[in-house]
Amino acid sequence: MLQVSVLKEQTEAVLAGLAKRNYKTAEADVQAVLALDQRRKDLQTAHDLSQAEANELARQIGGLMKAGNKTEAEALKARTAELKQHTKSHAEELTQIEYALQQTLYKLPNVPHSSVPAGVSADDNEVVREVGQKPELPAGAKPHWDLIEQYDIIDFALGNKITGAGFPVYKGQGARLQRALINFFLDEARAAGYTEIQPPILVNEASGYGTGQLPDKEGQMYHATADDLYLIPTAEVPITNLYRDEIVPTDRLPIRNAGYTPCFRREAGSWGAHVRGLNRLHQFDKVEIVQITQPENSYEALEGMVAHIEGLLQKLGLPYRVLRLCGGDMGFTSALTFDLEVWSAAQQRWLEVSSASNFETYQANRLKLRYRPEIGKPQLLHTLNGSALALPRIVAALLENNQHEDGIHLPEVLHSYCGFSKIG
Repeated sequence: MLQVSVLKEQTEAVLAGLAKRNYKTAEADVQAVLALDQRRKDLQTAHDLSQAEANELARQIGGLMKAGNKTEAEALKARTAELKQHTKSHAEELTQIEYALQQTLYKLPNVPHSSVPAGVSADDNEVVREVGQKPELPAGAKPHWDLIEQYDIIDFALGNKITGAGFPVYKGQGARLQRALINFFLDEARAAGYTEIQPPILVNEASGYGTGQLPDKEGQMYHATADDLYLIPTAEVPITNLYRDEIVPTDRLPIRNAGYTPCFRREAGSWGAHVRGLNRLHQFDKVEIVQITQPENSYEALEGMVAHIEGLLQKLGLPYRVLRLCGGDMGFTSALTFDLEVWSAAQQRWLEVSSASNFETYQANRLKLRYRPEIGKPQLLHTLNGSALALPRIVAALLENNQHEDGIHLPEVLHSYCGFSKIG
């Protein structure tokens, strides 16, 4: 959530940043925030003046009663009653104004970092670098959805039978590959200095608002209405919310956590060849890395997170590219996002497997997540996260890129984790 002080002091810069996102109602929404904030301040001033006058009259009434001047005391009592009615009215309107202000602020996305390119869609994203050699597959090479059927390692029909489309059943070597990848990613995160967290996979509404999934992505999350809980779309949500309403001592910074969870996304409206097989699922596994840092360190931290994710892809032997997302393709809460995509040799296209983002103070302002500098009042921290990694498209690329006549040859780094070197 953007800070009112930033909207007030840097109005033109905010509007220019939101224009990069093609946010059509930016000027009207920013002006609405500023007007509501001014009305809130005016009400608060009127409330405080009425309260102060009432307190002073109460003191005077006590003196008049002691002096036996009942007539004048009664006149002041009447004025006090009038002031109490004013303060009650002010308090009621303040509550309404503060709610309206909060809701208007929730509508505003984060302001993009200065390095974010302008653009409307994924076509306008900037390719930062491309790494690795794309494999040349033999004639008759198959896409992963045919390979998983050939080797009987993932069953979409069974998942559809017991739940619905987008909930596959992993079995045999497919299940063991899933577990191997999760353990490999977690071990690599721990070696890089991340503390492993195993969080809940359902969160309350406050957690959804804290990291910005609510109200922006409300329709994309599975909602357990009886208990008003949400199935998480990513481990970012519970892990970042561990620090909601905290003032973190500087000697605990930076905070670096990693966690594996299943992730749940409704993906309403998704259809077509681009979502076939493992390309898009309603439930999938992912290891997430999260950092909380002081503002001056956050972009160095983001570079380190991207480097960590690249290291995983290099160890898996997957060709990949790094993209800097344009304003029109960025997530609602992000100030800067790098996407990492792997090359799918059989599909002949790039598949997104990770996003690494710096949210600057946007989430921290919602979370009331702060630190106390040596001098001055507590300040908002910066939050970051990245997928390290999401499994489905990694598995799709591993299967397609490594297919041979005698089976799927897995990268050496996974052999000890799987207990086998090839599928088939």
